[in-house]
Amino acid sequence: MDKCALLVIDVQNAMFDESNPIYQGEQLLRNLQDLINNARTANVPVFYVQHNDEEFENGTTSWEIHSSITPNDGEVVIQKHTPDSFHETELQDKLEERQIQNLVIAGNQTEYCIDTTSRRAFSLGYNVTLVKDAHTTWDSDTLCAKQIINHHNEVLGNAFATLKETKEIQFL
Repeated sequence: MDKCALLVIDVQNAMFDESNPIYQGEQLLRNLQDLINNARTANVPVFYVQHNDEEFENGTTSWEIHSSITPNDGEVVIQKHTPDSFHETELQDKLEERQIQNLVIAGNQTEYCIDTTSRRAFSLGYNVTLVKDAHTTWDSDTLCAKQIINHHNEVLGNAFATLKETKEIQFL
């Protein structure tokens, strides 16, 4: 994938709290580690997005990016306050600086930040690849996490993104 970047959204400690862990969190981390390692090996930039609100308060342990996927020095970390990783952030400018045209998206939370960012990236003209086994969420009152993930993969894959599994992503 030429002019490509990996976008890792909201993989922060609070989402792996033992009292309310995100669905299949350990598998998510393994998939993200593979994606990040493959991107770095291919010299594909990795961009991290970090959510900020009352649950993810800047500077707290729960706000920090999970230690198993810590950004390397020089990798971009974008701070956001809404589900849209582009809204009132530097993401668009940072991607344009590197002439990025293709985004591989993974992370949290499927029905909010993954969905919104994927749609916005598509609307901004990016070729979006959603890693269908590298985003997750929690059960809701009406649907289990697996149903939410499957639904969003179907909807986003039909109109806004190409769907691929972690093992199918080739950065070289």
